[in-house]
Amino acid sequence: QVQLVESGGGLVQPGGSLRLSCAASGSIFSINTMGWYRQVPGKEREFVADIISGGSPNYAHSVKDRFTVSRDNAKNTVYLQMNSLKPEDTAVYYCNAIIRPSPLPYDYTFWGQGTQVTVSS
Repeated sequence: QVQLVESGGGLVQPGGSLRLSCAASGSIFSINTMGWYRQVPGKEREFVADIISGGSPNYAHSVKDRFTVSRDNAKNTVYLQMNSLKPEDTAVYYCNAIIRPSPLPYDYTFWGQGTQVTVSS
């Protein structure tokens, strides 16, 4: 099976920075898209950013120019560098990946367990 393990969340003051990491492991033939979503209590999970293998990153309007998504294909890892953080960025951040576990042409979506990011003074 496939596992996504996140790290890097925590408490930061407004204007500060955090870097999230998410490593995929297990039965992996190839990874298409890796990215990040976030969710606050009582609201739907929302897209933050993603990056397609060999493609350009995509960002939600609310984080563009403040967050940077990148990936290390050799390590099956995706990163989210978050700068100029605002209180409204407070949420549980979930790693997301579309993975092909075998040479068969079937892709599956996997989620990490989530990591809390709190922006507060």
